[in-house]
Amino acid sequence: MGVSGCGKSTVASLLAKRFRWTFAEADAFHSRENVEKMRNGIALTDEDRWPWLDAIAMWIDGERAAGRSCVIACSALRRAYRERLSGAHADVRFVYLRGDYDLIASRLSGRSGHYMPVSLLASQFRTLEEPGSDENPLVLSIEEPVEHLVDEIAANLS
Repeated sequence: MGVSGCGKSTVASLLAKRFRWTFAEADAFHSRENVEKMRNGIALTDEDRWPWLDAIAMWIDGERAAGRSCVIACSALRRAYRERLSGAHADVRFVYLRGDYDLIASRLSGRSGHYMPVSLLASQFRTLEEPGSDENPLVLSIEEPVEHLVDEIAANLS
C-alpha cells in the first residue's frame, strides 16, 4: 500500500513471483469512469472508491476460498479502505511503502504510460492515513533498493 509512484506494483509483483503467489494490480479493478477521472486530473471520492474496493475485496476472498495466497498492489490510503479490503481477516497483511512527496513526485514525472498524473499526488498525500500499529503493518522506506524491500517483506511473512 501507499501513494501512486511508491513502487507498489514492482515490489508486489516480485514478492508474488518469489512465493509463486497470485498477483493482481488494483488499478485493473477501476471502472472506466474512475480511470477517466484520474486521467483528467480529477481526484476520486470515497463514493468512486467503494465499488472498486469491494471488487478487490471480492477478489481477495475468492483467492482465499480457493486456498491460494495472493499479493495485490493497492493504494489502500485510508484505514476504512484497508478495513474494507481485509474483511477483518487476520491473515490479510498490509505493507506500507513510505516515501516523501519529492521523491515520489520525481518518480511519477519519469513514468510513462500510466493514467495517474503527478498533479493528483498531493491529493493522495492528503487522503493518506498511515497505518497504525494496531493494524500490524510492515512499514518500509522506499529509499531502500527494491530487492531489499522484497527480502524484508519475505522475512516478515515467513
